Amino acid sequence: MRSGIHIGLIIKEELRKQNKTNQWFAERLCVNIRTVNKIFLKEIIDTEQLFQISLILKTDLFQFYSKELKDISE
Repeated sequence: MRSGIHIGLIIKEELRKQNKTNQWFAERLCVNIRTVNKIFLKEIIDTEQLFQISLILKTDLFQFYSKELKDISE
């Protein structure tokens, strides 16, 4: 069973909410802009990378999965 979460779009939106540029994000993640754009397209992401991104953005991006899990369990 797959979640209905598109984590790449969530990351992209969070970056915009914080008024951070793709370049800023790329520098902190130690990747290039092309890789950042690929992240935005991802529906599924490695947990370690999601943890790193959560730290960079100072936002718990795992919360979206926890909420969906809770909703399914109820």
